[in-house]
Amino acid sequence: MSIVDGLRDRGIGFKVLTGALSAVDTTSADGRLFFQIIAAMAEFERSLIKDRTKAGLEAAKAQGRTGGRPTVITDDLLTVAKARKAKGESVSAIAKALGVSRATLYRHLSDQEQL
Repeated sequence: MSIVDGLRDRGIGFKVLTGALSAVDTTSADGRLFFQIIAAMAEFERSLIKDRTKAGLEAAKAQGRTGGRPTVITDDLLTVAKARKAKGESVSAIAKALGVSRATLYRHLSDQEQL
């Protein structure tokens, strides 16, 4: 249910007062038709944008590109973190020394290698 439908159910109309769409008045049959056509076109455009975005992301992925923020953990840092943990150092201390968050350290370890 849209906002306009909810308003209409309560006896409230929607009327555009100025601009290119000033003919829209949902209290009349013509205005409701025009408003519904515009709403359908907007929904269609949104769907097209969604499909194009998805296709673009898939094409980028096929070319080996990924989005998102680059990782700060390298294999060397992860090795250092594991070695320090094996010596009994706390995760907080390791994260502080390496300049990363605790969550970042945990995220880069597999389930078998939890710190």
